[in-house]
Amino acid sequence: MHFNLSHFLSARRWTSTVIFHAVLLLCIVSLQPLAAQPKHEVRAVWLTTYGGIDWPRTYAQSEASAERQREELRHTLDQLQRANINTVLFQTRIRGTVVYPSQIEPWDAAMTGHAGRSPGYDPLLFAIEECHRRGMELHAWLVAIPMGKWDGAGCRNMRRTHPQLLRRLGADAALNPENSATAGYIASLCEEITRRYDVDGIHLDYIRYPDTWNISVSRQQGRQNITRIVSEVRRRVKALKPWVKLTCSPIGKHDDMGRYSSGGWNAYQRVCQDAQGWLRDGLMDGLFPMMYFDGRHFYPFVADWSECSYGRPIAAGLGTYRLARSEGDWSLSTIERQMNVARQHGLGICHFRSRFLTDDTKGVYQFTLLFNHQRALVPPMTWAGTEAPTPPTLLSVARTPSGNTLTWSGATDRSDGDYLTYNIYASPSLPVDTGDASLLAAQRVGAQTISLQPSATLHYAVTAVSRYGLESGGCQEQTSNQTNYVLPSWRK
Repeated sequence: MHFNLSHFLSARRWTSTVIFHAVLLLCIVSLQPLAAQPKHEVRAVWLTTYGGIDWPRTYAQSEASAERQREELRHTLDQLQRANINTVLFQTRIRGTVVYPSQIEPWDAAMTGHAGRSPGYDPLLFAIEECHRRGMELHAWLVAIPMGKWDGAGCRNMRRTHPQLLRRLGADAALNPENSATAGYIASLCEEITRRYDVDGIHLDYIRYPDTWNISVSRQQGRQNITRIVSEVRRRVKALKPWVKLTCSPIGKHDDMGRYSSGGWNAYQRVCQDAQGWLRDGLMDGLFPMMYFDGRHFYPFVADWSECSYGRPIAAGLGTYRLARSEGDWSLSTIERQMNVARQHGLGICHFRSRFLTDDTKGVYQFTLLFNHQRALVPPMTWAGTEAPTPPTLLSVARTPSGNTLTWSGATDRSDGDYLTYNIYASPSLPVDTGDASLLAAQRVGAQTISLQPSATLHYAVTAVSRYGLESGGCQEQTSNQTNYVLPSWRK
């Protein structure tokens, strides 16, 4: 495995370039300096496959065009990696159609231009492998309730296989949350993905009543209907792989709050999403609320989500798309302020959508490079009740003119996970502080060796990370006059 440390080192050398960047940061943030960067923080994007609006931009109709399609995704993920994004929410189920070979639902047309047709490879498997290769998590994003057009591919399949679960809503259709069998159907899709793929999370979108649904039951009963689906998905997923995170994207305003009205559009009352209750009751491992607003419809609700996190990570879903002239024509400073305030409140950040970020709309990608100038780890699942791994041992460094090769012995996993990954830290001196996120040189390394190409003399330490994100103490590199320190575990 090879890794280039050039961008990492540039952030560690106190040169004129670093000083210039520091001054630039003070100039471009209008209200306050950048909030301090924590070691653990969700930095995510929603990567949409619906209509190919993020990916793919070309159809796979031959092996050559399939390779072009794969190369598009590699390029996008490279850009996200450079911006130190650590989580990709990859749209896996669209509207009763999917982008993997499912036994339950048909192929979406996004991959080939033809509904029901395979692109000749498994896009979900490919995306998982490419994300993991870059040290990023991949969460399978499923649109839960909406089924798209009544005459669309998803509805046609559902009318054949499970007609009792469908309800027509004008030209569209949706699964009926008031039918108890809907929970089992959605859970079967999540179970299929969890069983067959090495996903890091299952992410439920539109896990709520549709906007146009005339809710005839009480709001309490409506919330119970949606919570029934969440509970069944969690039961099926955790029975297979308890480390797979279950998250969702609720409406960005949970409910009216004192002086601040939601304007009639909120999760709890309007569409029966009890998202904060799902955190409180342990049904969700985190949230990505869709906060595509500004002013009094954004800032008070950031504080509300932060105060009601129940120890689980929440990432503010930002309307990065609204920077586009056709989508609201927001100024870059609006998104800058929102990113800073979210971080100050201890929230992560999730951009909707990835293409608006990687296309550098109004300079948002360049700002993100500076905002995320050091790496961050995904917050560990400290609530899962498992132990951190034992530290690796016998870290050795072979230094040659072409780079450094690190090798170490395996750590021991004390959880029920199925493998460990490793984080690498680098510093000019020993011992290397593995509690300092600015020293992270590589993360989620799957092997017990890595080749680095530093432009300065560095020393190294390595930690082991369980499937739950719990990190061991650090194993320092062995030298002729240096003992092998083991630092305390980070948040065991």
